[in-house]
Parts: sequence; C-alpha cells; structure tokens
Amino acid sequence: MNDPFHFPNSLDPRERIQTRRTFLKALSASSLAAAMSGVPRAFAEEELVQPPAKADCCILLWMAGGMAAPETFDPKAYLPFEKGVPVEKVLSTFPSINTSLDGVKISKGLEEIAKLMGRATLIRSHVQPDLGSILHSRHQYHWHTGYVPPQTVAAPHIGAWMARALGPRNPVIPAFVNIGQRLEGIGESEELKAFTTAGFFGAEFGPFNLPYPDEAARSVRPPEGMDPGRFANRYKLYRRLVDSSPNRDFMSDYQQESMLRSLENAHRLLGSKEKDAFDLTKEPKDVLEAYGDGRFGRGCLLARRLAEAGARFIEVTTEYIPFIHWDTHENGHETVVKLKQEIDRPIARLIRDLEERKMLDRTLVVIASEFSRDMMIEGVPGSEAKDQARVKSDTLENMTHYGLHRHFTGGSSVVMFGGGVKKGHVHGATADERPLVAVKDPVSITDLHATIFTAMGISPKSVYEIEKRPFYATEDGKGKAVSSIFA
Repeated sequence: MNDPFHFPNSLDPRERIQTRRTFLKALSASSLAAAMSGVPRAFAEEELVQPPAKADCCILLWMAGGMAAPETFDPKAYLPFEKGVPVEKVLSTFPSINTSLDGVKISKGLEEIAKLMGRATLIRSHVQPDLGSILHSRHQYHWHTGYVPPQTVAAPHIGAWMARALGPRNPVIPAFVNIGQRLEGIGESEELKAFTTAGFFGAEFGPFNLPYPDEAARSVRPPEGMDPGRFANRYKLYRRLVDSSPNRDFMSDYQQESMLRSLENAHRLLGSKEKDAFDLTKEPKDVLEAYGDGRFGRGCLLARRLAEAGARFIEVTTEYIPFIHWDTHENGHETVVKLKQEIDRPIARLIRDLEERKMLDRTLVVIASEFSRDMMIEGVPGSEAKDQARVKSDTLENMTHYGLHRHFTGGSSVVMFGGGVKKGHVHGATADERPLVAVKDPVSITDLHATIFTAMGISPKSVYEIEKRPFYATEDGKGKAVSSIFA
C-alpha cells in the first residue's frame, strides 16, 4: 500500500508528479502483478490446525546484498591484510569478539549486538539452493516469497501472507510495512518490485512502502495547504480514477475491489490519530541519537514505533543497490566496517527498547540476508554458476582485494530475538575450513519460513487455491518448523 498522494518519480524524494498517469501507475504497482491470478480461495482450510501464536508482530531486519556470515555472526580464522598473501587463505577479514553467550563469538564491529546474544537464537546453518545463476534478484525473490522465480502466478511476499492470514492488529495501521528500500530509479528496480507485493492476495495486503524513514510522516498527511474539504473531494476523485483505469479490463473484480480497499485503508489512516506513529520528530533527542541519523537506524526506530502502534509485519532494509552496501564485490573489508557501524547500535537499541516496553516476548525480530559470501567459491563447491566477483587475484595486492567477494549459498547465518525463540541458543554449524558449508542441522528457506510462520501462529501448510492450483505458505506445504529453537 503506497502513499496515494506522493509518489517518487526520481532519486530525489521531493520531486513528485501527481498526474493521472503517475497516480494510476503507482497505485497499480502492487496489484498489476496479480491481475491475472484470479480470486484466492481458502482450500481445505478445515483440515488445518493453526499453531498457537508465540508472536503477534514480526520485524525483519534485511541485510540486502549478501551479508557474509564469516564477517558477522559466524567468524572463522582471521587473517589481517598483508600484501602477497594467497587469497585462498582468507576466511575472515575481522577478528572475533566475545559475546554475552558463553563460548559464542561473533565478528568485531558488532560489539553492541554481542552484548545481547544471550537473548538470541543464532542459526548458523541456513542454506540456499543453487538456482543456476547466483543472482540477487532471484535469491531475494526466493527468500521473500518462498518460491523460485519465475512462477505462473504472482507469489506473495511473506509479509503479505501474514497480513492476509492474520489481518491487521490495528485496523488503522497498515499490516505490512516496508522501510528503507527505493523501488524507483535504482538498478534492478523491476526485480525488486516483483516480490515486494501481495501477489495474488491483492493490493490491500501489499506493503506500505517508506523508502525514507525521516519522511514517513509526509506519507500520512494530506498535501501541504490542502483544506479538509478539498482533501475529501480528492479522495472521491481518486476512487473514480481507479474505477475508470485502463487496467480494469485486465483485472478481476476481486483485484479491483482489493485495490479500492487499499485506497480506503490509506484514506482512513490519513485521518487518524495513529498517523503520529510515523512521525520520528515525536521521539526525544537522546533516542534519535541512540538510533543514529542513518536511514537504517531511523528505519529501526520507525519499526519500533509502528510495532507499538499495531503493525503486523515490518521489514527494515539496508537497501539493495547493485555493488553497494552488502553487495561487496570490491573493497569488501572497508565496506563491511562501515556497514557494521550503521547496523550495530540501532539493532541493539531496537531489541532493548522492545524489551523495556515488554514487547519483545510477542515480537519476533529476524536478522537475515539472501546468502553469504566467500573469498574463493561462487555458490557451493561444484556449482557451475557464473562467477560474479569483480575483483579477482591469486594474492592480496591492495585493500581492494581484501574482503569476501563471491556469492556463497552453502552456509549463512540468521539471528532471532523474542517471539518465543530460546535465549542464548545456537542452532547448526558450518565447517571451520573452506568450504564453509553447513555441516550440522541445515535450515532451508522453506523450513526457515515454516519456523517464522509457526511463531506467528500460521500453519506452514496454509493453502489457497489460485487458478485451480493449491498455493501454500511454504512451497508445496512441505516446510517444517525448526521446533528445537522454541522455548
């Protein structure tokens, strides 16, 4: 669900175009993909037993671009930079540090998170499949929907499943909020849009996109200077525009009605007192400073405010832009130093804030990424995937070479807080020597989704019929929750 009055049309968020064409294009973004999918119908629902919910809200902290486990939550042998050192000897470019969990170390630069690991479950054996080409767009689609693209129907984002299956916690607050990711004007924007959607569920279950947390308040207020009468009249005109949309002939009545309900939800939010949850200026100065002034840090603060206000699923991303942030194809070490500075304090403060407000037990916080990284291996050993590395050398010649440049799917890390998971628990392990594949209790995307759904009170076998085909919350309904991580 996007802001119906302000749609970005360039990299500058202040440049807005409010023509009829722009409005229709923006409003339709999350529903056109589902237009031909027909009407979702609960299928054999009476046979399902929904698990008791351990959490009411889920916050996904998405390290977009491929967060290297050996550089973060699963450190290996550290080798400092030295010119001429064979790159095959490099497993991690950071030393490890102690955590509040006895015997468990994570990577230097995450000192604040390290203090909280005694409250977390750390999965060190998350694995992803080799999809033929280890591309971010394919793996991000797979991780967020549970299905490998392309699909004959538009697969819903995991947040849309929660919005559809559980409904809103607060009827005014969007059930699914996506913070920090631009969907216009960056590389692979169309690929990102493909999974940042409610798919066949319809626009009303799609994300409320807030690429710039500091500007979130602007997204929930009428245009400056517009009086209430004109605002109400404009809402009516927008409804008429949707009704007369040229896309109407290509969309089912269900999808049209879902789009209109999405618009009605947005209009209701804009007139409510709950819209203050989007306004970060309501926070004290010391809190703003604690979260930092970066987009991710402010996104974490906004996530806490929206969780308090009643959002069901919130994703906060470091943002995916090719070859930027966690997509460390060169200068990997220096880039990850900066990334750790951006995420360490905000994540720790978010966990502490939720705990102090007695919300953490019923809020599942997940830190994850689409895959890990390795200095030498693309995919997994034996993979025929094309090598995506931009920096290739047999020896370290300068700092550009120092870092993990290749996409690795054989073993990555996921961290979970709250939501019924154990405190101070480690699940699975990866090898200590290359190849750093999962060697104990591997967890697939299908089973990880089953675990998240189970924590939220949704059966992994939940199913809807789409175009006379059963479509499950986890692929083919085969996902099995990792029950050992629950308290």
